[in-house]
Amino acid sequence: MNKRNLDYIYPHNHRRDFPYADNKLLTKEVLSDSDVVMPETLATYSSFYELSRLADELAQHKSFVIKPARGSGGGGILVFINKEGEQWITPGGKRFTLADIKKQITDIIFGVYSFGLNDVAMIEQRITQHADITRLSPHGLADLRIIAYQHRPVLCMARIPTLASDGKANLHQGAVGLGIDIETGITQHAIFLNNEITHHPDTNEALMDVTIPHWSRVIAMSCVAASKVPLKYLGIDVSISDNGPVLLEINVRPGLQIQNANQQGMRALLEAISAEERRQ
Repeated sequence: MNKRNLDYIYPHNHRRDFPYADNKLLTKEVLSDSDVVMPETLATYSSFYELSRLADELAQHKSFVIKPARGSGGGGILVFINKEGEQWITPGGKRFTLADIKKQITDIIFGVYSFGLNDVAMIEQRITQHADITRLSPHGLADLRIIAYQHRPVLCMARIPTLASDGKANLHQGAVGLGIDIETGITQHAIFLNNEITHHPDTNEALMDVTIPHWSRVIAMSCVAASKVPLKYLGIDVSISDNGPVLLEINVRPGLQIQNANQQGMRALLEAISAEERRQ
């Protein structure tokens, strides 16, 4: 981790440029003139008085996602898949009233999920996951984490939610890390709670030798997204919808578990790219 920070993050990602990754609204703004698809923003809330319009805006939607613009690690995100009466339902079956949702948005605005800094609460369109991915990930929205260096893809894994992770695509909370061959888009190795596995721990669905749909578009979109920001070492998170890849966010400090998911270190791959850059 120290070598990642000293040799790649700090030299290639200037701190003044961190907001391009840390602020999801700014990310959307920067990518708005490209063909990178991102979830539609339905509403934003940056102050308490704006919550007076919340009831009218939520009445239009049964399914949506709430997230902090500057949150990290999945903190503060709520996903709602349906509405029954005056309550919205999460994938895990929890029910939220309007008052519950208002409290969540208030917490986001007050910086509960962004290190105490005032934040903006976003309400986004919920992605309908591709059927092939849902077979691998029935408990929540899976995403693909691509490490990009100098606008080039280096390693990729899928993060598969489980019951242990409460439907969240976070390896530290119990999601599966599923390594993917960067050239072919075929799954090749998996870890769950630091153990090697070959099948989903909840469903026993086979995880190996699965071709990720729309793979060439995933890689192309990731490269475009990386090229549009002045950051050279990134984690790019993409989900696969029925219509193709959708970029969720970019990260300036992506973790290193992707190496374990692929059984492959990044050092040689990164050094080869650096060497090629010097020759050009």
